Amino acid sequence: MSNVDDDLVPEQVEGYTVGEKKTIDEYNKLDAEDESLAKWKASLGLSTTETPYPVKPNDNRKVVVTELALEFPEQPDLQPIRINLEDTDGNTILNKQIKFSIKEKSIYQLVVKFRVQHEIITGLKYLHSVKRGGLRVDKVEEPLGSYAPNTVENPYYERKFTEVEAPSGMIARGTYSAVSKFVDDDKNVHLTVPWSFAIVK
Repeated sequence: MSNVDDDLVPEQVEGYTVGEKKTIDEYNKLDAEDESLAKWKASLGLSTTETPYPVKPNDNRKVVVTELALEFPEQPDLQPIRINLEDTDGNTILNKQIKFSIKEKSIYQLVVKFRVQHEIITGLKYLHSVKRGGLRVDKVEEPLGSYAPNTVENPYYERKFTEVEAPSGMIARGTYSAVSKFVDDDKNVHLTVPWSFAIVK
């Protein structure tokens, strides 16, 4: 049986190689006459006019995941489930017991809020593995994209995933364990979060 680490290894794309790492200054100085490069830099939100988001001294994190949420866009009577992963001092909460319930047949959507700091992050991915009784029942690998560091004017990024229907029936109801991971093209793991949930009637 595979373990969680085996479950949460990003798939390799044949022929894809990770580009050379550059600082923000190096990216800003790249050939301004290259139209495609200019469009790529603009798509990242690279800006010399916006104020960089303030980073605490000795905070070396590159990606800071601030919140995970489940929203129910087709069922406005259901309150969103929001999991805050950052304390009032801006530190990641690592020892939080994350547990919640989802009604069977609910249509839900995972929403991730995060911040990027210090440098451009390329090929950020979200992965999660769901198990029940020690057996994997679901695996997700969702590409999030590449991002420039946040600014005061744009303090965080938010990604909404495709809507999913919760399973239903007596067999589906019960408790599940899961692990989520955020990893980039350079195989840097920015956060690993264990959580659990129950499918209820």
